[in-house]
Amino acid sequence: MTDLLPLDDLTRRFAFLTEADRLKSVDRASVLMDLSRAENSAEHSWHVALFALVFGGSDRALAMLLLHDLVEIDCGDHPIHLDHDAGAVAVAELDAARRLFGLLPDGAALMELWQEFETAETEDARFAKRMDHVQPMFEVVMASDPIPEHLQICRDNIDTGRAARLRHEWSEAIAAIEARLGGRDLPDALAPELAFLAEADRLKSVYRASRIHSGRRENSAEHSWHLALFALVMAPLAAPGVDIGRAIRMLILHDLVEIDTGDVPIHSGNGLTHHSTDQMDAEARAAQRLFGLLPAAKGQALRAIWAEFEENESPTAQYANSLDRAQPVMLNLNAGGGTWQEYQVTHQQLVDRVGVKIARGAPALWEWLDARARPMLAG
Repeated sequence: MTDLLPLDDLTRRFAFLTEADRLKSVDRASVLMDLSRAENSAEHSWHVALFALVFGGSDRALAMLLLHDLVEIDCGDHPIHLDHDAGAVAVAELDAARRLFGLLPDGAALMELWQEFETAETEDARFAKRMDHVQPMFEVVMASDPIPEHLQICRDNIDTGRAARLRHEWSEAIAAIEARLGGRDLPDALAPELAFLAEADRLKSVYRASRIHSGRRENSAEHSWHLALFALVMAPLAAPGVDIGRAIRMLILHDLVEIDTGDVPIHSGNGLTHHSTDQMDAEARAAQRLFGLLPAAKGQALRAIWAEFEENESPTAQYANSLDRAQPVMLNLNAGGGTWQEYQVTHQQLVDRVGVKIARGAPALWEWLDARARPMLAG
C-alpha cells in the first residue's frame, strides 16, 4: 500500500465519507438505554460492531457492520414491527448502495461486502446478521426501565420474527433475552459481556466539540463509527505494516473511556488540556473499570488494543491516530470552519496540534486537508 494517491482519488474518498456523515441523522425506532432519545443508525452501527468485536467477529464481519446501514441515508430505517413492501425496500436499498459506493474509486469491493451481508450466505455474514438482530433487543431488555411496547416487540421477534432462528443459531442469547423479559437475572454465560455492552451504550450521550452536517454536536459513539469507516475507506493510504482490521478495532474502542472522563476538545484550553497528565490518568482508570467488566482474558485483550492506540508507536496505531485527527478536520471543512472559529484556531495551531499527528500516519491525507484548511485560518 502507498500514501501517494492521486488528489482526485482522495477527493472521492472524502466525498463518500462526507455523505456517510448523514447516517448520523437517520433515527431508528429503538431508543438509547436511558430512554433519552431515539438511537440513530450511525451509533447503532458502532454498537453492533462493538457487539461483534466482543463476541469474536472476524475483520470481514466487522467491516460489513460498518457498512450495512449506509443505505438508510437514502431509504431510512424500516422497523421490524411495521409492515413494509419487502421487495420495494430491497430495490430502493440496492439503488442506494450503487449510488453511495459509486462515489468511491474502489467502491466495488465495499459493494460486495454490503451484498454479502444482505444475502447472508457466508458464515461471516450470518454472524454479522446475528449481531445486528440482537443488539436492538438487548438495548431494550438491558434498560433500567424498559418501554412495555418495546418488550412486546422483542417477545414477538424471538417467537415468530426474524430472531426466532437464533434459538438454533445462538441459544445463549435467546436465553439471556428471555431471562430479562421474565424479570430474571442474566444467565452466567453472557452476563459479563452484556454488562459491558450495556455500559457502552452511554457513549452515545458523550458529546464532542465537532458538529455534523445538521449543525448539532457529534457524539463519541457515532464519531467512533465514522472513524472505523475512515480506516476501511482510507486503507490505500496505510503504510507498510499497518493492519487495517486491527486499526478498525482500535477505533471502535478508542473513545470508550469518555464514558467516565468525557471528551476534551483538542483546541480547548489553548490546546494544553487535551491529554494532560491528569486526563491520561483518568482515562487509564476508566479503561481499567470498563474493560474489567469483561471476562479477564477478553478484557485484557481489548484493553491491549486500546493501550496500543494510546501509545501511538506501532504503524497501525499511527494510522488510526492520524484518522482520529483527520475526521474532525473534515467536519470543520464541511462546516466552513466549524469549531476552529469557536476556539479561534490559527493555521499554525492546527499544524502543531493536529497536522503533525496526521502526517505521521498518513502524509498524503494531511497534504489534502491542509490545502483546504489553510485558506480558512489565519496565522
